[in-house]
Amino acid sequence: MNSNAISFSFLALTIAALSGCSSGPAAKDAKKTAVVLDKIQGKAQVMEGSSGASDAALNAGGPSLYIWQGTERYRLFLRTAVELVHGGQYAAEGIYAQKAIDDIGDPDQGKNGYPLQASCEKVIRTVWHNLAMDELEADATALRTIVQRYPARPIFLVTRIQGITSKEGASTDSKSDSAAAEKDIAEVAPEKEQASLIEGPTVQAAPLWQPAGGTVHCKVLIGQEGKISDLETGLQLCEAVPWSKFRYQPLVQRGHPVKVRTEVEVRFDPRK
Repeated sequence: MNSNAISFSFLALTIAALSGCSSGPAAKDAKKTAVVLDKIQGKAQVMEGSSGASDAALNAGGPSLYIWQGTERYRLFLRTAVELVHGGQYAAEGIYAQKAIDDIGDPDQGKNGYPLQASCEKVIRTVWHNLAMDELEADATALRTIVQRYPARPIFLVTRIQGITSKEGASTDSKSDSAAAEKDIAEVAPEKEQASLIEGPTVQAAPLWQPAGGTVHCKVLIGQEGKISDLETGLQLCEAVPWSKFRYQPLVQRGHPVKVRTEVEVRFDPRK
């Protein structure tokens, strides 16, 4: 009896140990599958008067909401209505929809339409859990409709958003001293401004939504510090360019740097 009891105890301990070991990889796998949320921060833009069912769905029935972060303007896709103050500073967490869709990939390389309905459903399901099938389908259809219309204009699926205290008050005051200088904008020919380009991807792969690629001439405004401060065109390929990666030698006139309005040629090589 004693030997049997000892054997039974040893067996129980062995099973428990194996169970404990097996739970380790499962926990690690759970961590690996956790969704890493994107974060944006910037000034809110509130636009009253949405048009169309897809637009209303993006805003949870409210006005069109955007957040400007640098030269990028993110359209907000909300599950519940949120009131933002126009011009206020906000920080948001969620998923950059087009980036998530592209990460999923498309075996047809966009030849059968971009984005795929299945990709939109997967992205919606990733950021918002426990949706009813009709809600999931409606949200995915709304997302797909808007992305098809403006594929390069980023949509941000919000999980959390909150106002932040601006720390730029002092810098704004200091900028007012050079207001007169900032009014100076020089018109520079594209070929001449190209010579002052320090870095910037003027050749890149075509996006999934336009696999044939092409060459575009994008009207831009270059700030006094030599960075793109504004994109003055609605061409979607121009909006797909990562302008934050461009840097120019500042143009100096009458002893101080000035803004430059010019065109930048960007070539998108066809997808293979």
